[in-house]
Amino acid sequence: MTAWFKRSDKGIQTPTEAKKDVPKGLWYKTPSGKIIDTDELKVNLYVSPEDGYHVRIGSNEYFEILFDDNKYTELNENLSSVDSLGFEDTKPYPERIKDAQAKTKLKDAVRTAVGNSYGKPLVIAAMDFAFIGGSMGSVVGEKIARAIDYARENKVPFLMVSKSGGARMQEAPLSLMQLVKTSAKLTQLAEAKIPYISLCTDPTTGGTTASYAMLGDINIAEPNALVAFAGPRVVRDTTGQDLPEGFQRSEFLLEHGFLDAIYERKNLKKQINLYLDLISNSKIRTKA
Repeated sequence: MTAWFKRSDKGIQTPTEAKKDVPKGLWYKTPSGKIIDTDELKVNLYVSPEDGYHVRIGSNEYFEILFDDNKYTELNENLSSVDSLGFEDTKPYPERIKDAQAKTKLKDAVRTAVGNSYGKPLVIAAMDFAFIGGSMGSVVGEKIARAIDYARENKVPFLMVSKSGGARMQEAPLSLMQLVKTSAKLTQLAEAKIPYISLCTDPTTGGTTASYAMLGDINIAEPNALVAFAGPRVVRDTTGQDLPEGFQRSEFLLEHGFLDAIYERKNLKKQINLYLDLISNSKIRTKA
């Protein structure tokens, strides 16, 4: 049998720059092994249609999902961390901040903004896990506090989107002080009778869980989000006991009364605005 293709020249080599590799980033593999096209994933709000897995996203994507036409005004966008303690681990803290800013194009681990959602003003603070694990330092606490002040002074509801590994160790006690500051600001917001909704996303742990993430008038979460103070491994090693299946996942917390509801990402905007209308005794909005 004669081959349909025969190379007539021997020893042909293709230059490296001319090789046709499959471009990276065209596919995303979920933890369960499902494969999805990244363009389809984006259209589906970064949720796998195969198994419902919610891919971690940042403030930019949440703003796009929650604000009408992705229009908003960012608040206090130029605040940046300083090294008050002269902290150094594997690298100096200022260098770590600089590297994180260069890698993520963010100033710190939270962004705050005001815009319309379903036609009414809403202040949103959304955390970015990509920036040093979403850790809570002085800038994170200050930006959240200022966002709460803006909401209180302008009588606008406040939404907190938490996604954090907890307090930032490089700022030590200064980081822990942010738990008190943000909790005090939320008390002022409650006294002014301004609605506050807390959205816990994967992961919400440590100091965030011990403060603002659990202080909402309504506390909700995305499916299968890790919501905890200490992680499962730490709890297991400390207690010496096996943990229940799904321990510290949002479904487990809902069953045990720590959350009010769980919503898929595609339903977040509708449900958040429904809660705001119910809390404020306003006409129910179905769209902007």
